[in-house]
Amino acid sequence: MSVSVDISWKSLNKHHEELCGDKVEVLKTEDSDIIILADGMGSGVKANILATLTSKILGTMFLEGASIDACVETIAKTLPVCKVREVAYATFSILQIFHNGDAYLVEFDNPKCVFVRDRQIVDYPYRERMIEGKNIREYRFQVRLKDCFVLMSDGVIYAGVGELLNFGWTWESMAEYTLKCTRETLSASRLAAMLSQACDDLYGQKPGDDTTVAVARVIERQIINIFTGPPTHKEDDERVVREFMKQEGKKVVCGGTSANITARVLKKEIVTSLNYADPNVPPTATIEGLDLVTEGVLTLGKTLGLLKRYEHDEFDEAFFDELDAENGASRLAKMIIEECTELHLFVGKAMNMAHQNSSLPFDLSVRMNLVEQLKECAEHLGKNVQVTYY
Repeated sequence: MSVSVDISWKSLNKHHEELCGDKVEVLKTEDSDIIILADGMGSGVKANILATLTSKILGTMFLEGASIDACVETIAKTLPVCKVREVAYATFSILQIFHNGDAYLVEFDNPKCVFVRDRQIVDYPYRERMIEGKNIREYRFQVRLKDCFVLMSDGVIYAGVGELLNFGWTWESMAEYTLKCTRETLSASRLAAMLSQACDDLYGQKPGDDTTVAVARVIERQIINIFTGPPTHKEDDERVVREFMKQEGKKVVCGGTSANITARVLKKEIVTSLNYADPNVPPTATIEGLDLVTEGVLTLGKTLGLLKRYEHDEFDEAFFDELDAENGASRLAKMIIEECTELHLFVGKAMNMAHQNSSLPFDLSVRMNLVEQLKECAEHLGKNVQVTYY
């Protein structure tokens, strides 16, 4: 089996701190996905530097195939030691999931990972050993589709201390809540937002510590194909549509001209939707055999706006309400964020006569610019992106 991993994380800064003392690093290798969550000691600038250094060192060494012993030893020798407490540094968790289903997890002083499988919290056996006087937990196991993993910094476990609960919510209560949420949500991003929101609420919106959750879900490959813009040469219309339609995965057409070309080649009709939920986003249409048909430049621009907010960590439960809206931009953004591991773009480079003859300040460069930004943004979100120009 070949698995894909849906990864998302969310951090809350300690109240009154500009910088977060936790750092999440996500790396992709030829055959695996790696998540590193480092928690720097203390808070603010110092903690941020410690966590950043730790995650970068671990990431670099791990990618080069260094053993966890070598990694821990390097961290122990590299990071400065706190004069007061005589301890350095940062705690961390590293989860590596291989595409063949093998997985490796190592935890150094971070709270234990929450494993959810078949709607239950699962305990995996682990091996404890000492490296450089530090206790390390190591797990090796096989993942299955729909498995879910939540890594966390200790701010998660201390949420609510002294505010709402006497002793914060325990690891067990966090695990139970995770289980409850995984029944309601499918994507890593929604789960991260829900867990983060719960911690923020327990802290009364004033986190007493940097608080980070990183979620990984094991999913199947999910491909989204988008066709936008007419090809430079009209005689290529048929070729584009044929190549686009033979792809596996969902199919989206963005743009009136592109929709007309597709309908003509497929000999299907375009039915414009009368459900006009949001006056700021042009209405969608349907063509038999396609998953979504939208207007072009305006819808792509709005989709990109949602993707960028997500990319910049500006997502909470209200953001997902927007993502669930019935307009074309929200539907497309939701597909890319939550239902996509690979994005294939089929882009026509013809000037659009509708734009040229109007007083709109649009031209080909606007669409090309949007496509380029869409590609970059999707890549930052960990999607594999391919673009074919016509």
